[in-house]
Amino acid sequence: MELFAGTRQTYAEFATQATDSPTFVAWTLGVVDDPEVLAWLDTLPAVKRQPNLVFAAARWHGLPDDATYADLREVLLGDDGSVRATIRSRATQTNEAGRLATLLPLLRRVSVEDGPIALVEVGASGGLTLHPDRWSYRYRTPDGDLRVGDPGAPTLDCVAEGPGPWPDGLPQVAWRGGIDLNPLDVTDPDTARWLEVLVWPEHDDRRALLQRAIEVARQDPPHLVRGDLLTDLDPLLDEASEHGRAVVQHSAVIAYLEREDRERFTDQMLARVAGGRCRWISNEGSRVLPRVSATGPAAPADRFVLALDGRAVAWTHGHGRSITWCA
Repeated sequence: MELFAGTRQTYAEFATQATDSPTFVAWTLGVVDDPEVLAWLDTLPAVKRQPNLVFAAARWHGLPDDATYADLREVLLGDDGSVRATIRSRATQTNEAGRLATLLPLLRRVSVEDGPIALVEVGASGGLTLHPDRWSYRYRTPDGDLRVGDPGAPTLDCVAEGPGPWPDGLPQVAWRGGIDLNPLDVTDPDTARWLEVLVWPEHDDRRALLQRAIEVARQDPPHLVRGDLLTDLDPLLDEASEHGRAVVQHSAVIAYLEREDRERFTDQMLARVAGGRCRWISNEGSRVLPRVSATGPAAPADRFVLALDGRAVAWTHGHGRSITWCA
């Protein structure tokens, strides 16, 4: 989904990507054909018009998950300013824990190649994907299930296709931290509730995973700092490098940057990799980092491109439900 392509197109694209949420598909298609609601959305900043944020704000203010599009329309067009205020003050900082299953193959690979890793996440939100070593994983491959990690830990399930290589263990994480414009404190009940509202209506499994991830983060809080990923990352990398091999990771974050800033970020990360400063694991929509996506086969429009050091290796489901090796 391209956030800066125009409101109607953004919603039309989201409808094709949210097929596992019939509620969101119905709401999104309703918006696409509703000039009044589109006009209401166009009064918001472009980055604030995104469907998941708007829908979450409406749900935050009482719209039930089984509401019809007519109900959503009434909430938006009848807004007294409270829904708009929530949209402006909040963000879709989901930090989906399920994505760890798609990041793990590369985190394990780097840990094997380079030793203990110091994990740095840009757009870290509450740090819910900074604990890859605290979960167990079940990869459902054509040859049967592959299990990784302590079976007593909470399990992430992922459909795995292609040659891999699939992980044979967990990464050794010596340090974990992140940077975000608005780092979240998941010990705060209001913050935890907002993160739950961001989970799509029918996705009870993701909601349960979120609650588990919050528990993990509360038990071992990562080092989160406030800052801009374009200008403030290097001091955090300096700190991380004192503990192990610095690894920068991110998922569904760079789409929130304007196109020229995406290119700037790509240049910065490729320079850091070339200089031996860090390893780089990116997991973004297929059009978000075009130079990275171009290093592999053309990805399906509804999949993310997973890459290591700027080279595409796999296609992934946006919530971590599947991974298909492509390199």
